[in-house]
Amino acid sequence: MELIAIFLSGILALVSPVGLVLDRTVESAIRSRFDKVEQLQVRIDNAPNYQIVQGKVERVRVAGRGFWLTPEIRIAALELETDPLDIDVARLQKRGKAPVTTLLEQPLQGGLRLVITQEDINKALLSPTVTKRLSKLASRLLGSSAELIVQRYEFVNPKIELLGNNRVRLQLELQEQGADKLSVSVETGVSVAEETKLQLIEPSVSVNNTPVPPPVVAALLSTVNDRLDLSTLDDAAIALRILKLDVDREQLEVAAFVKVKAPTAVPSVR
Repeated sequence: MELIAIFLSGILALVSPVGLVLDRTVESAIRSRFDKVEQLQVRIDNAPNYQIVQGKVERVRVAGRGFWLTPEIRIAALELETDPLDIDVARLQKRGKAPVTTLLEQPLQGGLRLVITQEDINKALLSPTVTKRLSKLASRLLGSSAELIVQRYEFVNPKIELLGNNRVRLQLELQEQGADKLSVSVETGVSVAEETKLQLIEPSVSVNNTPVPPPVVAALLSTVNDRLDLSTLDDAAIALRILKLDVDREQLEVAAFVKVKAPTAVPSVR
C-alpha cells in the first residue's frame, strides 16, 4: 500500500498553483520518492489539456525498471495505468501534511503490474529492517503460536528460492542466544482465491531436516490462510484485488486492480 501512495503522490505533481505541469515533471516527482529509479517513462493523456489545471486527467501511464525503495529493496519492473483522475486543486494547494488520498474528488482506479526477481528478494532479506518485518509478519500470521518463537529466536540467513509452477521455498535459521541454530525449510505453492485471498497450497515444513508432522502443518496452514485476506484492508483508503500471481524460476509477477477511495468526511474547499 505504501507503494501506491508513493505513485499517487508523484501523480499529484500534475497540478500546481501555476497550472499545467508536463510529463517530465511528474517523472521527476516520482523519481524523487525512490532511492533510485533505473528507467522510467510517464505518459499523460488528456483532452482538452486545460482540464489538468482544474485537476481532471483522463489517464496516467507509468512504466519503468529498477525501482529502489531503499538501497536494499528493489522492484525489477513496474507498470501503472489509471482511469480518469479528479483532484481537488484547492485542497491540494492547502494540503499541508494531509494524506494524498484526501485530495481526490472521486475514487481513483487503475491497473498495476510489478515484477520482483529472486535475486532482488534475497538481497532484500539481507536487510535487518526486512528481517524485522519478516518476524512481525510471522507473528501476525501465526498469532500466539509464533509469539514465543519470535521472542526467543532471531531470524538468520533467510533465503527464498522460486521453484516455478507457483511454488516457493523459504529457508532460514532460528538463532537463540547461547544455543545452536535451528534450520527451518518451508516449501509451498501459492495461489489467489476470489482476488483477495492469498492461499498456501500443499506446504511442507522441516526443522533440522526432520519433517514436521502433517497434522501440525495443517493446523498452521488453516491459521495462516485465514489471515492472508486482503479484503480486510478495504476499510482503509486503498483497496487491492489481485488479478494474476505467477511464480516462475526467476521472478514473481503480480497484476492487480487498485482503488483509492475518495474522502467522505473532508469537505471540498473549492
